[in-house]
Amino acid sequence: MTETVNSLFETAIERYKAGEDPANLISVFQDLCDRAPKSSAAWTCLAWIYLLNDKPNSAYKAAQKAVKLHPHDPQARVNLAVAMLETGQKGVREHVDHAMQLMMIDSEMRDEIKQSINDGLTRKPDWKSLQRVQSWLFN
Repeated sequence: MTETVNSLFETAIERYKAGEDPANLISVFQDLCDRAPKSSAAWTCLAWIYLLNDKPNSAYKAAQKAVKLHPHDPQARVNLAVAMLETGQKGVREHVDHAMQLMMIDSEMRDEIKQSINDGLTRKPDWKSLQRVQSWLFN
């Protein structure tokens, strides 16, 4: 990513963390993915934003790209698993199990995933597929 794309990415993350409506951030993350198509972080964030905005088909495609670019990113795997549940895809457990293995290796990653899931459930309290993935990962 160029420095400009990096700064745009950081600004978008800060806007999200500040509580901005995820619907306002779809075009921002789409633009980031267009500018940096090999950025797994941008694709991972775009998938999450799509999921928060009830766009599971778009989330599925973005999450697939994120996992392809960075197969060892547990957040990308979690996003893909949630999108697969929401679109009725098979093979969800493979991604959940992979995320679980990655989190066992790195407790910091585990904490980040836990925080991300809690954030998602705060923003979208009745998110059944995320609750399901959370249960698989942490219970």
